[in-house]
Amino acid sequence: MKLFLQWTTLIPLLAWGLFFSGLIHESGVFQMVAGILLILSVMSAVHHSEVIAHRVGEPFGTIILAVAITVIEVSIIISLMISGGERTSVLARDTVFSATMLILNGIVGLCLFIGGLKFHEQIFSKHSATIALVSLVSIIILTLIFPTFTTSIQGPYYSTPQLIFVSVACLVIYGFFLFAQTKRHREYFLSTTEEDEPAGVQVTNKVFAMSLAILILSLGIVVLLAKTLSPTIESVIISYDLPKALVGVIIAAVILLPEGIAAIIAVRNNQLQTSLNLALGSALASIGLTIPCVAVVSGMLNMNLILGLDIKSIILLGLSVFTVMLSLASGRTNIIYGVVLLVNLAAFIFLIIHP
Repeated sequence: MKLFLQWTTLIPLLAWGLFFSGLIHESGVFQMVAGILLILSVMSAVHHSEVIAHRVGEPFGTIILAVAITVIEVSIIISLMISGGERTSVLARDTVFSATMLILNGIVGLCLFIGGLKFHEQIFSKHSATIALVSLVSIIILTLIFPTFTTSIQGPYYSTPQLIFVSVACLVIYGFFLFAQTKRHREYFLSTTEEDEPAGVQVTNKVFAMSLAILILSLGIVVLLAKTLSPTIESVIISYDLPKALVGVIIAAVILLPEGIAAIIAVRNNQLQTSLNLALGSALASIGLTIPCVAVVSGMLNMNLILGLDIKSIILLGLSVFTVMLSLASGRTNIIYGVVLLVNLAAFIFLIIHP
């Protein structure tokens, strides 16, 4: 435990040192090292977020990780918007859309598949899934679908009053979801096996403070390294004649890696409820907090913010949401649900490469 804690403490510090050394811009070798340190920093963030979650308890631990990951997402999008100007006006939409598809099909699908493979059938609170999915469907339609069909402005844009309304609506829905998760209906979001588990190692105030500090350092360097390496990723994608939309998928995948790992660890320990709290809470935070933030930045930069999806993407998104709703409707899962969701994810990526 101590060795792992030391390892997860050392890696972010090495990553910060490499970033400030300026060597990343010198050669491709240092960029590869930076990429490795980025992934390891993500794993460090996962470890320290688990320590914090153990201290504060559920569902607060999953909320902390979801909000932390959203901070990464917002920071990367805003920094790229500021540096890239008008050409990055679709970045928020592409990243949020990709994150939603990766969460609903990838993280949820993988958790259902692994859980079904190991335990045949797992149970969870269908009330928690219903609360999360009702909130998610509303936010998705308001942010990613309606802009394609509104008529105040030509194109997949919202007018300023519309963007303000939608931003406030997202914050209201997400705020009341957190209220339900932490206060009014907290029991829905607790693992059914939580009361039967031993208390485990107690997290002292010193360990808690250290984990919180290293978590912030890890998330910060992930943002900076992702921003630094994004032009390289984009140039590699273009050199292979692949669509630039893959950049948003890759950024979203890096951002969601901590939650994906944490969700898989939880489901392997037969805690599917924790995995679903992570996945669905992350999807809500990803859209419900990111869109209002980038709306403010786009207004400050006087930039048109493209939010509306095309018809093909709307159909894929609708398929994903509908499949997840059916998969989580009964409170019991099996391997078939996971397979179908993973096939949906494969279709999403395949249709980006071969539209």
